[in-house]
Amino acid sequence: MRLFLLPISTRRTLIYSQRLKRSTVEQNSLLEKGTKKAADIWADWEKKESGWQRKVVDYGNQALRRIPFEEWGLKSIPPLSNRRKEDELARKEEVEVSYPSTLIPKERVLDVLKALGTERQALHRKRLIWSIVGMPLVAPFALVPVIPNLPFFYLVFRAWSHWRALSGSKHLEFLVEKKLVDIQASPILDKLYSNEKKSFESTSSTSGQLSSDISGIESMVLTKAQGKRLAETLDIPELYLELERAVWQVEGRLRAEKEKAKQDSESKQKDK
Repeated sequence: MRLFLLPISTRRTLIYSQRLKRSTVEQNSLLEKGTKKAADIWADWEKKESGWQRKVVDYGNQALRRIPFEEWGLKSIPPLSNRRKEDELARKEEVEVSYPSTLIPKERVLDVLKALGTERQALHRKRLIWSIVGMPLVAPFALVPVIPNLPFFYLVFRAWSHWRALSGSKHLEFLVEKKLVDIQASPILDKLYSNEKKSFESTSSTSGQLSSDISGIESMVLTKAQGKRLAETLDIPELYLELERAVWQVEGRLRAEKEKAKQDSESKQKDK
């Protein structure tokens, strides 16, 4: 397994896990089969030109796009099974961490990994519970003919998603605590990020996010075009979707924060 630390802005980083090999046990598990079946059905619905299935896909894709990129990143990390734990402790499975040294100092990598592995655990645990609690409440919608019980399936998906993110975060926390990661600066990432010379402070922020440069103003270090080039260079096609989503979300947050700061400033001016 290889972990990538991919800065999106001077305060936010996407973690992504590349599965170098997948065991036969994992491939044949009921969870993997169920996930693949759901993906196949969704892909089939996306081919529809009209009808309720097409509308479900359109609204569903919009909802998926708004799920925090941090959650998607943690979901890419496989759950920590007993067999995987034994293999990792015995060093039978290497866990390499690739990062751009032009943006993240090596001495900060472990702090970043620890923060990413712990800061969202309580959130995912809480929302997992609420998703499960909500399932019986929307179950009666199954009595409506023709149309599937979409609220129920949505809560099932969100429960699974939060469980996967929680499992991924616990796995990451385990790797850091047991010092099982092999930290390697990536010349490829350094080159891809070479246009951005903004580095991060050596101290960690309270939220566990990367700190901004000395200006104190958060700014983007990755664009959608750079994300596409990064995915192509690393030969990980599926990574582009993760980067594109992350860039879109962070850009939206920064615009919202900027607009709020502008409104607050205007409000203060009126009060004077």
